[in-house]
Formats: sequence, C-alpha cells, structure tokens
Amino acid sequence: MKRIALLTSILIVFTYGVFAQVVDPVKWKNRVKLGEDGMAEVIFEANIDMNWHLYSQYFDEGGPVRTTFYFDESDKFELIGTPSESPEPKEVMDEIFKMKVKYFSHKATFVQKIKLLTEESFTITGSVEYQVCQDDKCVYFNPDFKVNVKGTTSPTALTETLTSHVEIEDEPSSSTDMESKSIWGFFLLSFVLGLAAILTPCVFPMIPMTVSFFMQGQTSKFNSIVKALIFGISIVLLYTSVGLIVSLTSAGADFTTGLSTHWIPNTIFFVLFLAFAASFFGMFEIVLPSGLANKADRQVDKGGFLASFFMAFTLVVVSFSCTGPIVGALLVKAAAGDVLEPLIGMFAFGFAFALPFTLLAIFPRLLKNMPKSGGWMNAVKVVLGFVILAFSLKFISNIDQTYHLGILSRDVFLAIWIILFVLMGIYLLGKIKFSHDSDVKFVSVPRLVLAIASFTFALYLLPGIFGADLTAVSALIPPKSAQQFDISKTQVNVGVSKTEPISLCETPKYSDILHLPHGLEGYFDYEEGIACAKKMNKPVLLDFTGHACSNCKEMESKVWSDPEVLKRLREDYIIIALYVDDRTKLPESEWVESTVDGKVKKTLGKKNADFQIAKYNINTQPYYVLVDTNGETLVEPGGHDLNIDNFVKFLDSGLEEFQKRN
Repeated sequence: MKRIALLTSILIVFTYGVFAQVVDPVKWKNRVKLGEDGMAEVIFEANIDMNWHLYSQYFDEGGPVRTTFYFDESDKFELIGTPSESPEPKEVMDEIFKMKVKYFSHKATFVQKIKLLTEESFTITGSVEYQVCQDDKCVYFNPDFKVNVKGTTSPTALTETLTSHVEIEDEPSSSTDMESKSIWGFFLLSFVLGLAAILTPCVFPMIPMTVSFFMQGQTSKFNSIVKALIFGISIVLLYTSVGLIVSLTSAGADFTTGLSTHWIPNTIFFVLFLAFAASFFGMFEIVLPSGLANKADRQVDKGGFLASFFMAFTLVVVSFSCTGPIVGALLVKAAAGDVLEPLIGMFAFGFAFALPFTLLAIFPRLLKNMPKSGGWMNAVKVVLGFVILAFSLKFISNIDQTYHLGILSRDVFLAIWIILFVLMGIYLLGKIKFSHDSDVKFVSVPRLVLAIASFTFALYLLPGIFGADLTAVSALIPPKSAQQFDISKTQVNVGVSKTEPISLCETPKYSDILHLPHGLEGYFDYEEGIACAKKMNKPVLLDFTGHACSNCKEMESKVWSDPEVLKRLREDYIIIALYVDDRTKLPESEWVESTVDGKVKKTLGKKNADFQIAKYNINTQPYYVLVDTNGETLVEPGGHDLNIDNFVKFLDSGLEEFQKRN
C-alpha cells in the first residue's frame, strides 16, 4: 500500500508540475569551504518559500520522497560519510503514509565532507532529488548541480570559499524566471506590509504631528509640494539604506530592535517630541537660524528641504518600535549574506510606508488656502500638541522597561495621560487660551464632540491607575508588571481555577526584573525552563517578546487575559518568556557566539534574539512556539493574532501532540 501511495503521489506531483507550470519553491545555493590537509565541505543551502516544506534525508523508507544528493564519480575527490543537515528537522505523523516523516521550513543546510585528491581546479557535478509540499499539493524535482573547486599549489593552503548556483541543465532559463517571479512576489508582499505598518500603534499617532509640521511655514504651493516629495523620498531612502548597511556591515537582524530600545535614540526623540509639543502650544516656532533662513530664501528655501528630511528621519526611527519586527524579518536575509531581496523588500516597504504620509504632507497646503483657516488651524495645532505630548512618554517608558530603571510606573504614566486629556477637553471648551489662539465666543459642535471624546477617554483611563487592563490602549502604555498599585491583585481572576497555583521547579533567573502578565509564573531562561519541563513532564510555550513590542503587549492584554487562555497557560504549559530587547548584561560564562553573524552576544536580549533567528529563522515578536521537553516543535508556531479562539486551539493542539509523543 505504501508503494502504491508513493507512486500515486509522484504521479500527481508530475501531472501538477507539467500542466500547472509550478515554479520551484526552493532556491538553492551551494559553495565549497576548503580547509586544511586536503579536506573540504560542499555546502548546499536551501531557501524554502513561505508555506512550503522540504523533506529531510533521514526518515524511514516508504513515505514521501526524501532529499537525496547524487555525486558523479570522479578521481578528483572522495566522499567522506553522508551529508549532514541543519537545523533539526520537524518530525510529524504523515496521515497519508501512516508514518513519521521529517521536513524543513524556511531554510535548510546540507553539508557533504570530501577529501581532495588533486591540487588542480575541477568541477563537482551531480544531482539532487527532493520533494516540496504545501497543505494541498506536492511537487517533485531532480535538478543537476555543479560546484567549482579552485586548485591550489598546496593542499594545506586550501582556504578560499567559492559559490555557485544549482543549475538545471535542460532548462537554463528556468532559474532566471523563478528568481524574477519570486522577487516580484516579495516586492508586493513588502509593499502590503508597508501599508499595514501605518496602522500600528507606534506609527499612527505620528500622522497628526506630520500634518501639523507641514501646515506651518509654507510660502508657496510649489515649495509645499517639493518639501512633501523630499519628505517621502527620504523615507524610502532611509529604509532602503538600512537594508544596504546591514547587508554590507553584517550589523545583524537585531539592528532595528537595538535602535528602537536603546536609551540614546529614545531620549533624543522624547526631547524632540517635547519641543514639537511646545511649538504647537505657541511657546516658540521651530525655525532655522536667521543666517540660514536668509540663505534659504535666496536658494529656494533649502532650509525647509532639510527640515523635511529630518522629519522623515524622525518618523522612520520612531516607527521601528512597531515596524522593527517586519523590517527585521527582511534583515534576517541580509545578515545571512543575501543583498538583493532585503534591498528590494526595504524599498517596497519604505515606498508604501511613505506614500500616505507624502499625500498628507501635500494636503495641508490646500487646508491653509481655505477661508478663515487661521483660528481653527491654531486649535488643531494645540490639540495635536496634547496628543504628541502624551505619545512622548512612550519613549521614556521604553527606556524604563528595557533597562529596569523603575522611573515611570504604569499608574504614574496613566495619571499624566489623564491630566493631559482633561486639559485638552477644557481647552476645547474655550476655558484655556494659548498665546496664538483667538477668542472662543461660543463652542461649536465639532469642539463639543471632541471635548466629550477627550473627557470620555480620560475617564476610561482612570480605572487603569488601580490596575484595570485597559485593553484598548495596552499597546501604548507600560505593562501591568510596571503597576505600583494594583487593586486587582487582591481579587480572584474570574474563570481561573481557584486551586493553588502549581509552583515552579525553582525560583526563575531574572524574576526580580522580569515578570509575566496576569500573575502567571514562568521562566526567562531557555535552559532553566526546559529543565523544569522535563521534571514536570509538561509542554513548553516559548514566548519571544520584547519590552518595546507593542504587539506583544496587545496580545497579553487582549488574548492572554481571557479566562480560557489563562487556564491553559497556568495548568498545561511551562512558559518561557524570552525578551529579545532586554539590556541585562550576562556573566562571561553565559556569553554565546552567534551562528548567524559570528558576533559574541553579551546581553540577555541579544542572546535570546540570536537564538530565535538561528533556530527558527525569524525575528518577529510576538512569536509563540510550542515545544516538547527536548525543544522539538509540536505544532506550527504562531504570532500576533487577536482571535482568542485561534489561540485556544493553538494551545490545545500543542498539548494534544505532546500527549501523543508521550
């Protein structure tokens, strides 16, 4: 029966490949690493398209087509053993073949050791047989490959690394077509992600500040449009430059995480936001020095053009708190040595991200030309000043959470917000007047509506001072672990088992500075958590998260708070929260040398980020992986998804798979 199933599978695969003209979802690269004493390694790297998987070389016969490398005989080299493979493939039960199979997702590396029998240059030829599958289809391939080996004058001097691509001899143009289609698909995906990034909680509040910036100081329609275009082009160039810099300098895929959590950029932008708010309140105008201003007037307002670039730079850096995981996913490729796809992806992402802002930057010029715009436009600027002032606190919160300073608790943060939005409501009613404001003889309907909204929002925030979750704004405020006064801790969570909580195996490392939400217990060190899972024979939830990760906070507030989710997290799993942006310095004995970029990771966050990239080839947060006591993945990992039922099913399926294996 297994042979019939196998033949049927191959027939379906062949038919699908011929008539549907399927493009190979696997992009192969190979190279030779030449070492000492005439030894060398032939390295095959397989980059697998999203939602596809490539089968391992090593599992029982009678199932899907295993990946197999065939080397043509040659007197130039000798094979040593069989190819190794990494990372560890995922093992699952195949329902068609009724057997366990192993496969790779995202990326796989195969290494064949050889002994060189000559000092001359030669070519290694052969073929690779493999099968790739999706949920509803599988495709079989058997392309030829060739790898060039450069000769040397001495076997002990073989240190040069060469690269070449897998070639399909009978279809020389298929590789080019495949790469072209892949690049266009990657471009479109990155463009869509760029548009989606505008709606993230870190970026969306920047819209009013951008509009306000371009509302003031415009002297002509031409200059307004030119400045807006410079603003948009600058955003595209800045995002593209990040991809280029990381590719050329091996800065690593955690570059954007570091930029969005380090105290220096966060402090700078806190001060800048305060300055913008003060300017909107009428304290001063943000203008260039008179000498530069006069020069700008003579040279077509170059100062304003420079300001447009600086505004774009501000927006890009601030956006990293939310767009960092998206951008970082592209930079994983850059850190691995690929240059073209990260550049194209970053360009498409930046272009989509800049487009709405550029249009809004042009639009205020039209607003300014509307009749009687002065009075209401000043009011808009003041209202936006309150919003920007509130948003500036997020930068201080990022520093406080990342470095564990304890200077801005959640309740103090909310108290400041409440005061700001109450004052904004009072201003809208005409009871507070700034220097550039006109007299408010009566309250218009729009002012009244906005005042009501401001007071309502302040009232909504009030219970948060006493520990309420405030799920609607959880992505923008500090986590509940930063709450000093929490009345909810004295109450029993509704829907959660009233039995005594299951104690952990030992006091977790870093539990004095790191905490899980909703009173959950867990670990913050991978090895320690896995050891406890083995002792208690329970599956593990790996939670790749971050102090400055807005989506992580949103998941914890809106999904983890659900009674059914909490019950499963408390009773069924050992939680290991791995913060990728934590700045806690590790003792030298715990430093790790990265297998991704070769750098030594000396902080807890860098170690966790490197572990995520190396093991799962992704650096998005939140990223949830359910593993067994050996660290093997139980089900497909998950990410940011606010559907509670989906997360419950995710946890249940992981537990079910764990019980099957035991």
